[in-house]
Amino acid sequence: MFVIRDVIELAIQIEKNAEKIYRSAQAKLTNSSLLSTLQWLAEEEVNHAKWFSKLKEKINPNLSDPAIEEMGRTLLADALGSQSFSLREANFSEIQNLEELLTLAAEFERDKVMFYEMLRPFIEDPETVTFLEKIISEENRHIQRLKSLKENNAEEDVISPERL
Repeated sequence: MFVIRDVIELAIQIEKNAEKIYRSAQAKLTNSSLLSTLQWLAEEEVNHAKWFSKLKEKINPNLSDPAIEEMGRTLLADALGSQSFSLREANFSEIQNLEELLTLAAEFERDKVMFYEMLRPFIEDPETVTFLEKIISEENRHIQRLKSLKENNAEEDVISPERL
């Protein structure tokens, strides 16, 4: 039902939604280490959106049926809207330390993976499944990076910019 372009557009929109949340959260915090981490997280979402856009450029636009593509796009747009998963409910003004922020960000990344995995049964085209797997892999890479940052900074409340 869903085609490659739909899935990649969805991924791009999710990343843009997350970037907006992280940037708006910066206005709610005063802790400089949290602010720099939020800046990094927002930039990571921008980088993910760019990565997904590059994936989209590799797609042959003549491979899909325009009517099916439009139907899939409409369904995904209705389902996603401005969804930001676990970030939507987050109250960034209550975040007290770096560990809490990294935990929230990792939870958000897991939400995205779970969402993409829920899409998998609705995708029949093997090439689309391959692209979806690339997206899931990229999100899992981000989860591991956040986990590593959290473990390496367990005793600290600051991540130096070069470690981000």
